[in-house]
Amino acid sequence: MAIDLSQLSRPTAGRPLIATLFSEGGMGKTTLAAMIPKPVFIRAEDGTASLDGHPDVMLFPVAKSTADVFEAIEALAGGGHDRKTVVLDSITQFEKLAVKEIIDSEPNPKCKNMAAAHGGYGKAFGMLDAKHQELREACDYLATDCGMNVVFIAHATTEELELPDVDKYSRYTIQLHKNRQYDCVHHYSNNADMVAFVRLVTNLRGAEGGKKRALSSGEREIICFPVASNISKNRYNITAPIQFDLGGDFPFEKYVAQ
Repeated sequence: MAIDLSQLSRPTAGRPLIATLFSEGGMGKTTLAAMIPKPVFIRAEDGTASLDGHPDVMLFPVAKSTADVFEAIEALAGGGHDRKTVVLDSITQFEKLAVKEIIDSEPNPKCKNMAAAHGGYGKAFGMLDAKHQELREACDYLATDCGMNVVFIAHATTEELELPDVDKYSRYTIQLHKNRQYDCVHHYSNNADMVAFVRLVTNLRGAEGGKKRALSSGEREIICFPVASNISKNRYNITAPIQFDLGGDFPFEKYVAQ
C-alpha cells in the first residue's frame, strides 16, 4: 500500500504527558503527582495521607488485586468524568499484587515461589512481565485515546552496573523485577516523556581523606535528565536539576496538557 505524503505532520506540543516519578520514601512524589491537572489516583497502596484536604484530588478505593486496578482504568476509559490525569500509585505495589496472584495460582504447594512456580525456568517472571505490559498498554490507551496525562509512581532501589568502559558502580533505579531474562523496569522507562528521580539536595562535610558526613537542609530537587547516579530522562530539553517545594508551584506546568 502506497504511503500518502499528505499525511505527514510536524511535531507538536500539548499532547498528554506520560511520566514515571520515583524516589525513596518521603520525598514527595505523591504530592508532586497531585499537582498535575485534575488527578485521579488508582491506588495499589494507601500512600495519599499527605493529600488530605487537597481540593482537586480524587481517589479510587485501595486495590486489593490487579483486577481492581484494571477495572479502575476501564472506568476512566468509559468517560463521563472531568479528570485530566491518572496516577498509578504505585507500580511497585502493583507488582507485589501481581506476584501474589501468580504464586497463589500455582497448584503445587512445593512450588509457591517465583523461581519454581508454573514449571520454573522463569515462566512465572514472564507472567509478571506480561502483567506489567498489560498495565502499560491500558494506560497508553488513556493517554492516546482519552487525552489523559499518565503518571506512574514507583519506589526506588539501587542496582550495580558492570559496563565495558568504566569500573563497576551503583545507581538508583525503579524498584521492580529485573534480570537478564525479564526487565519490568523498561515498561515505565522506555517510551515515556519523562522519568524523574526526586531526591534531597545533599552536601558532604569532613576533612580531606577523612570520614565525611552527608548533610541536607531538607531541600528537594528533581533529576529528569541523564546522569550516572540514577535512571532519568525527558523529552523537553531539561538539562539541570529542578528545585521542588512541597508547598510550591507545579514545576512542569508548561509541559503538561491542561
